[in-house]
Amino acid sequence: MKRLKLSLKPEVAFQEDSFLKYLRNYLKLKAEDRLFYRLEKRNVDARSRNIKVNIELIYALNEELPAREITPFSFKDVSQAPPVHIIGFGPAGMWAALRCIELGYKPIVFERGKDVRSRRRDLKAVTRDNIVDSDSNYCFGEGGAGTYSDGKLYTRSKKRGSVKRILDSLYFHGAVEDILFEAHPHIGTNKLPKIVAAIRETILEYGGEIHFESRLEDLKVEAFKISEIKTNKLGWQGVESLILATGHSARDIYYLLDKRKIKLEAKPFAMGVRVEHPQKLINKIQYHGNDYDDILPAASYKLVQQVKNRGVYSFCMCPGGFIVPAATDQNELVVNGMSPSKRDNLFANSGIVVAIELEDLKDFEKYGALAGLEFQKSVEKQVWEAGGQSQMAAAQRMVDFVKGRISPELNPSSYIPGLVSKPMHEILPPFMAQRLQAAFVEFGKKMPGYYTNEANIIGIESRTSSPVRIPRDRQSLRHPQIENLFPAGEGAGFAGGIVSAGIDGENCADAAANYLAAH
Repeated sequence: MKRLKLSLKPEVAFQEDSFLKYLRNYLKLKAEDRLFYRLEKRNVDARSRNIKVNIELIYALNEELPAREITPFSFKDVSQAPPVHIIGFGPAGMWAALRCIELGYKPIVFERGKDVRSRRRDLKAVTRDNIVDSDSNYCFGEGGAGTYSDGKLYTRSKKRGSVKRILDSLYFHGAVEDILFEAHPHIGTNKLPKIVAAIRETILEYGGEIHFESRLEDLKVEAFKISEIKTNKLGWQGVESLILATGHSARDIYYLLDKRKIKLEAKPFAMGVRVEHPQKLINKIQYHGNDYDDILPAASYKLVQQVKNRGVYSFCMCPGGFIVPAATDQNELVVNGMSPSKRDNLFANSGIVVAIELEDLKDFEKYGALAGLEFQKSVEKQVWEAGGQSQMAAAQRMVDFVKGRISPELNPSSYIPGLVSKPMHEILPPFMAQRLQAAFVEFGKKMPGYYTNEANIIGIESRTSSPVRIPRDRQSLRHPQIENLFPAGEGAGFAGGIVSAGIDGENCADAAANYLAAH
């Protein structure tokens, strides 16, 4: 078995017959030689006009390769084991539950939303009928917001835990093998639900419990511990340890913790708009005019610009994707983006957001740690009102937005509830609008063709991260005030995406197990 690195033209790298022919010629094989190979890494390098695809593979001649090594998951029967209670069944909650089973503890999970199959009806109601179920939507339900997302798996959180464990776990539960070797792996919103359901079945098979449509309503604190929790379905029950993995949109949880005088902290976050271009335009820009639409993956981009001491940057870029209504309440407007596995939609969309610091929230200081949350809510409601008090989104063409003029018409869009032309430059808070206007001009210089009236800006992209942090000790991962509370994932302010949230969930499961073993 040998390792080989290649730098190839796209038409060779991404067309299987051409790639195999090239590889056999490169290795100078005879017709009778049997070649076995497996990709280990693949990355498109489009920095220059001469686009290359860098590939690393292993191969063997006349003998099959050993199976790809993945993490050995040692799940135990935990049906009679000590329990660990987990609130939320998004990525942090899912991997916390899986890790508990490996450690010999029984996860008891409460998820306010529905299972993926039942959840689909509520998503349709949001998209088609403008009806938002506050417990079952694009944010809440089995798998959390991650289930109906692009399934992007790239993360920089490599020092926090094993990225490989999370990717291997997804592969173990049915994800395609590509995620193990692509430089920027993704699964796709059309495939994620089956994988999430498979993770649920593993948890149930080994004795864990998952309670859907079970919302945390209250909790009791005694002697610096949470002694009981109350859910809408099962009422009060005792807990020994609690992993709180409720996601950054579970605002009622922040209000509950604040009411029970459990320490919270305001933190910086970001808000902005979702920008939608024709995917062919983004391909043309990123692939330097080369016609690779049917060969290379749909092109993505990453942009950042400093404007008046604030970062303005792209967030959750979705090539070949579509925009969806991500509100969690009837009287708000929130948009998000996602892509199917093939990324073959006609449009590219990305959040373009402005960093918001605590000093930007002076009008909301009276809300203390919840200042950012209240600001977020106020803007979402304002945009909802601008859109006609429905899930139709306020929108404007990009150049019109920058020039401060109404768009007489809008471009076609993937957003099914529909768009309504509105002066986004007036609707958005001035400090956000002005920075976005300046940034779009600069982005056009970095990516010639990006700054165009062929693009719609659609508002509002407001759920990039949590405006609230639930603090915890860096070593023990316990809340500094409540010794058996383990805040986890994006909702606690310690992750940003499927992989990092999964890693954080695993870490919190380890911490909860250590706590229980010591007590």
